[in-house]
Amino acid sequence: MPIKENWITFIHQLQDDICAALEAADGLARFREDAWQRPEGGGGKTRIMANGNVFEKGGVNTSIVFGEVTEAMRTQLKINGDNWFACGLSLVIHPVNPFVPTIHCNYRMFELYNEAGETIDRWFGGGTDLTPYY
Repeated sequence: MPIKENWITFIHQLQDDICAALEAADGLARFREDAWQRPEGGGGKTRIMANGNVFEKGGVNTSIVFGEVTEAMRTQLKINGDNWFACGLSLVIHPVNPFVPTIHCNYRMFELYNEAGETIDRWFGGGTDLTPYY
């Protein structure tokens, strides 16, 4: 299976696994899903939980978007291609307990294609941080 399809499968499974684990840990709050579409290409799944025993609020989101490379992208990203694809997972989890840090992470894969649809560049990025209150 190509890298792109593997990554899509991976982030969807990761979203399911993280949501199930957070619901199990919380015992009360459940995620609600809002599937959305991007008119220019692609879409995603936004999942939100709130008012739980352990988590005040949390979001675990995936996106799979694509489109044509614009002049602004060429200038700002310093890329030269015809089309692009981006897919990732992002989350923010706010616990009820102020002594437990907020968790934030964002992981993305970006691919760039030439006019023939061939992959000419690919990169992964992102990171995770914990933000303490006390």
